[in-house]
Amino acid sequence: MDIALLRRIAATKPAPAGERCEMCGEPITEEHQHVVDVESRGMLCTCRPCYLLFIDADARLRYRAVPDRYLSFPDFELGPGQWEELEIPVGLAFFFYSSKLERTVAFYPGPAGATESELSLEAWGAVLARNPHLSVAAADTEALLIRGPGPERAQADCYLVPVDACYELVGQLRRVWRGFDGGQQSREQLRMFFNQVQSRCRPVHEEDRGGAGPGELP
Repeated sequence: MDIALLRRIAATKPAPAGERCEMCGEPITEEHQHVVDVESRGMLCTCRPCYLLFIDADARLRYRAVPDRYLSFPDFELGPGQWEELEIPVGLAFFFYSSKLERTVAFYPGPAGATESELSLEAWGAVLARNPHLSVAAADTEALLIRGPGPERAQADCYLVPVDACYELVGQLRRVWRGFDGGQQSREQLRMFFNQVQSRCRPVHEEDRGGAGPGELP
């Protein structure tokens, strides 16, 4: 699909009020879908027809549609000291495989937005070895959202979520972040976000993993 052609067609129409598709220029509602630019890791707001052009996860395309899948991992565990070995300075981070970089990248929230971590691939490999069922996450478009152990949780927990949901959360936290640790408003925002995630999740246990490939479920 020639994106430049779509944009030239859109340029011949009067610009509609409100949000519009970043591919064809058609008006879109506030609730809309996204595609990921694999090259830049940027997110584009799209109308439904443009979104459907990029749903084939196996196609070698620059853009990929972000699926709407939520999973929880009740069997998820971190060994002693594993969160510290990941060198994430806060208690929350999201991880996804970048097909452009051919490795997993990690981001955590803060007052400036999403900050990329210098992820230790050896430490991350140890987490995957302990939790092989995490490999169901699709590259570029699905993230593993992990909360490390802390005062409210004796054990870490992990959810598979659309990657755009992670960036949305980071944006929400940035608007309310106060002080060094984010403050009470950011903690309340996190609580509401994870309540929504948990309400949408289907639990995946280790025995469910079977022979499914990345991004698939048996």
